[in-house]
Amino acid sequence: MPEDPLDLRGRDITDERVLAAMAAVPRVDFVPEAYRRDATADHPLPIGEGQTISQPYIVAWMTQQLDVASGQKVLEIGTGSGYQTAILAELGAEVYSMELSPVLARRARETLTRLGYADLHLRTGSGYDGWPDAAPFDRIVLTAAPPEIPTVLTEELADEGRLLAPVGIEWQVIVIIDRKGDALVRRTSLPVRFVPMR
Repeated sequence: MPEDPLDLRGRDITDERVLAAMAAVPRVDFVPEAYRRDATADHPLPIGEGQTISQPYIVAWMTQQLDVASGQKVLEIGTGSGYQTAILAELGAEVYSMELSPVLARRARETLTRLGYADLHLRTGSGYDGWPDAAPFDRIVLTAAPPEIPTVLTEELADEGRLLAPVGIEWQVIVIIDRKGDALVRRTSLPVRFVPMR
Protein backbone atom coordinates (compact mmCIF):
# COMPACT_ATOMS: atom_id res chain seq x y z
CA MET A 1 0.00 0.00 0.00
CA PRO A 2 1.67 3.26 -1.10
CA GLU A 3 2.17 6.12 1.30
CA ASP A 4 -0.52 8.78 0.94
CA PRO A 5 1.11 12.11 1.93
CA LEU A 6 -1.78 14.16 0.50
CA ASP A 7 -4.44 12.15 2.38
CA LEU A 8 -6.35 11.18 -0.79
CA ARG A 9 -7.13 7.61 0.21
CA GLY A 10 -10.55 7.25 1.77
CA ARG A 11 -12.07 10.05 -0.27
CA ASP A 12 -13.17 8.89 -3.71
CA ILE A 13 -9.62 8.37 -4.99
CA THR A 14 -9.55 4.58 -5.06
CA ASP A 15 -7.30 3.73 -8.01
CA GLU A 16 -4.11 2.29 -6.49
CA ARG A 17 -2.02 3.32 -9.53
CA VAL A 18 -3.17 6.93 -9.17
CA LEU A 19 -2.51 6.91 -5.42
CA ALA A 20 0.98 5.49 -6.04
CA ALA A 21 1.71 8.13 -8.69
CA MET A 22 0.52 10.94 -6.43
CA ALA A 23 2.71 9.58 -3.60
CA ALA A 24 5.73 9.26 -5.91
CA VAL A 25 5.65 12.86 -7.19
CA PRO A 26 6.53 15.42 -4.48
CA ARG A 27 4.33 18.45 -5.09
CA VAL A 28 6.84 20.61 -3.20
CA ASP A 29 9.24 20.36 -6.16
CA PHE A 30 6.68 22.06 -8.43
CA VAL A 31 5.73 24.90 -6.08
CA PRO A 32 7.55 28.27 -5.94
CA GLU A 33 9.80 28.74 -2.91
CA ALA A 34 7.40 31.22 -1.26
CA TYR A 35 4.60 28.63 -1.15
CA ARG A 36 6.52 25.46 -0.33
CA ARG A 37 5.28 25.34 3.27
CA ASP A 38 1.78 24.84 1.77
CA ALA A 39 2.81 22.21 -0.78
CA THR A 40 0.85 19.38 0.86
CA ALA A 41 -2.23 21.55 1.47
CA ASP A 42 -5.26 20.57 -0.59
CA HIS A 43 -5.75 23.82 -2.49
CA PRO A 44 -4.30 25.54 -5.58
CA LEU A 45 -1.16 27.65 -5.29
CA PRO A 46 0.21 30.42 -7.55
CA ILE A 47 3.09 29.47 -9.87
CA GLY A 48 3.52 32.82 -11.64
CA GLU A 49 2.30 34.19 -14.98
CA GLY A 50 -1.24 34.33 -13.55
CA GLN A 51 -1.38 30.53 -13.36
CA THR A 52 -1.77 28.02 -10.53
CA ILE A 53 -0.80 24.49 -9.63
CA SER A 54 -4.07 22.63 -9.12
CA GLN A 55 -5.43 21.28 -5.86
CA PRO A 56 -3.98 17.76 -5.32
CA TYR A 57 -7.41 16.19 -4.95
CA ILE A 58 -8.48 17.59 -8.34
CA VAL A 59 -5.26 16.35 -9.99
CA ALA A 60 -5.88 12.88 -8.54
CA TRP A 61 -9.60 12.92 -9.42
CA MET A 62 -8.99 14.03 -13.02
CA THR A 63 -6.20 11.48 -13.41
CA GLN A 64 -8.45 8.73 -12.09
CA GLN A 65 -11.23 9.73 -14.48
CA LEU A 66 -8.77 9.84 -17.38
CA ASP A 67 -8.04 6.12 -16.77
CA VAL A 68 -4.56 6.09 -18.31
CA ALA A 69 -2.97 2.75 -19.16
CA SER A 70 0.79 2.30 -19.40
CA GLY A 71 2.02 2.98 -22.93
CA GLN A 72 -0.89 5.16 -23.94
CA LYS A 73 -0.18 8.43 -25.74
CA VAL A 74 -1.49 11.36 -23.68
CA LEU A 75 -1.78 15.01 -24.71
CA GLU A 76 -1.79 17.53 -21.85
CA ILE A 77 -2.89 21.08 -22.64
CA GLY A 78 -1.35 23.39 -20.04
CA THR A 79 1.95 22.07 -18.65
CA GLY A 80 1.98 24.77 -15.98
CA SER A 81 4.41 23.68 -13.27
CA GLY A 82 4.77 20.19 -14.76
CA TYR A 83 3.08 18.48 -11.79
CA GLN A 84 0.26 16.80 -13.74
CA THR A 85 2.83 15.96 -16.44
CA ALA A 86 4.91 14.03 -13.90
CA ILE A 87 1.84 12.19 -12.58
CA LEU A 88 0.98 11.05 -16.12
CA ALA A 89 4.60 9.94 -16.66
CA GLU A 90 4.47 7.93 -13.42
CA LEU A 91 1.50 6.04 -14.88
CA GLY A 92 3.69 4.98 -17.80
CA ALA A 93 2.08 7.27 -20.36
CA GLU A 94 3.90 8.67 -23.37
CA VAL A 95 3.29 12.31 -22.49
CA TYR A 96 2.98 15.22 -24.92
CA SER A 97 2.50 18.47 -23.02
CA MET A 98 1.91 22.01 -24.32
CA GLU A 99 2.33 25.28 -22.44
CA LEU A 100 1.49 28.74 -23.78
CA SER A 101 3.79 30.67 -21.42
CA PRO A 102 7.48 30.39 -22.40
CA VAL A 103 8.45 31.22 -18.80
CA LEU A 104 6.37 28.37 -17.31
CA ALA A 105 7.39 26.00 -20.10
CA ARG A 106 11.08 26.59 -19.35
CA ARG A 107 10.62 26.18 -15.59
CA ALA A 108 8.58 23.01 -16.04
CA ARG A 109 11.18 21.52 -18.37
CA GLU A 110 13.95 22.30 -15.87
CA THR A 111 12.00 20.77 -12.97
CA LEU A 112 10.96 17.65 -14.86
CA THR A 113 14.51 17.10 -16.16
CA ARG A 114 15.97 17.55 -12.66
CA LEU A 115 13.53 14.97 -11.30
CA GLY A 116 14.50 12.46 -13.99
CA TYR A 117 11.49 12.68 -16.31
CA ALA A 118 13.51 12.56 -19.51
CA ASP A 119 11.17 10.84 -21.98
CA LEU A 120 8.63 13.64 -22.32
CA HIS A 121 7.55 15.64 -25.35
CA LEU A 122 7.24 19.28 -24.31
CA ARG A 123 6.20 22.12 -26.59
CA THR A 124 5.61 25.84 -26.12
CA GLY A 125 2.45 26.86 -27.95
CA SER A 126 -1.30 27.23 -27.89
CA GLY A 127 -3.51 24.29 -27.04
CA TYR A 128 -6.02 25.72 -29.51
CA ASP A 129 -3.62 24.54 -32.25
CA GLY A 130 -3.46 20.96 -30.94
CA TRP A 131 -0.47 18.77 -31.76
CA PRO A 132 -1.36 17.40 -35.22
CA ASP A 133 2.03 15.87 -36.04
CA ALA A 134 1.76 13.56 -32.98
CA ALA A 135 -2.00 12.80 -33.17
CA PRO A 136 -4.04 10.75 -32.56
CA PHE A 137 -3.93 10.56 -28.76
CA ASP A 138 -5.44 7.90 -26.50
CA ARG A 139 -6.09 10.48 -23.82
CA ILE A 140 -6.28 14.29 -23.80
CA VAL A 141 -6.46 16.36 -20.62
CA LEU A 142 -6.86 20.13 -20.31
CA THR A 143 -5.61 21.87 -17.18
CA ALA A 144 -7.10 25.24 -18.12
CA ALA A 145 -10.71 26.00 -18.97
CA PRO A 146 -11.89 26.88 -22.49
CA PRO A 147 -15.42 28.27 -22.99
CA GLU A 148 -16.01 25.20 -25.19
CA ILE A 149 -13.74 22.28 -26.09
CA PRO A 150 -11.77 23.15 -29.23
CA THR A 151 -12.79 20.97 -32.19
CA VAL A 152 -9.13 20.46 -33.10
CA LEU A 153 -8.68 18.50 -29.88
CA THR A 154 -11.65 16.18 -30.36
CA GLU A 155 -10.35 15.58 -33.89
CA GLU A 156 -7.01 14.46 -32.40
CA LEU A 157 -8.68 11.92 -30.10
CA ALA A 158 -8.10 8.28 -31.09
CA ASP A 159 -10.93 5.76 -31.38
CA GLU A 160 -11.80 4.53 -27.87
CA GLY A 161 -9.96 7.61 -26.61
CA ARG A 162 -11.03 9.92 -23.79
CA LEU A 163 -10.79 13.69 -23.39
CA LEU A 164 -11.26 15.40 -20.05
CA ALA A 165 -11.49 19.17 -19.58
CA PRO A 166 -12.85 21.89 -17.30
CA VAL A 167 -15.29 23.85 -19.49
CA GLY A 168 -16.94 27.20 -18.91
CA ILE A 169 -16.19 30.86 -18.31
CA GLU A 170 -17.12 31.95 -14.80
CA TRP A 171 -18.61 28.64 -13.66
CA GLN A 172 -17.06 25.45 -14.95
CA VAL A 173 -17.71 21.72 -14.93
CA ILE A 174 -15.51 18.81 -15.90
CA VAL A 175 -16.56 17.48 -19.30
CA ILE A 176 -15.58 13.94 -20.29
CA ILE A 177 -15.74 12.94 -23.96
CA ASP A 178 -15.29 9.34 -25.14
CA ARG A 179 -14.77 8.62 -28.83
CA LYS A 180 -16.63 5.58 -30.16
CA GLY A 181 -15.75 5.41 -33.85
CA ASP A 182 -17.15 8.60 -35.39
CA ALA A 183 -19.35 9.32 -32.35
CA LEU A 184 -18.38 11.52 -29.41
CA VAL A 185 -20.13 10.59 -26.18
CA ARG A 186 -20.17 13.58 -23.81
CA ARG A 187 -20.98 13.73 -20.11
CA THR A 188 -20.48 16.34 -17.41
CA SER A 189 -19.21 15.81 -13.92
CA LEU A 190 -17.60 17.76 -11.08
CA PRO A 191 -18.03 21.57 -10.74
CA VAL A 192 -14.56 23.17 -10.67
CA ARG A 193 -12.70 26.47 -10.90
CA PHE A 194 -9.70 26.62 -13.25
CA VAL A 195 -7.77 29.45 -14.85
CA PRO A 196 -9.03 30.28 -18.37
CA MET A 197 -7.44 28.61 -21.37
CA ARG A 198 -5.72 31.36 -23.35
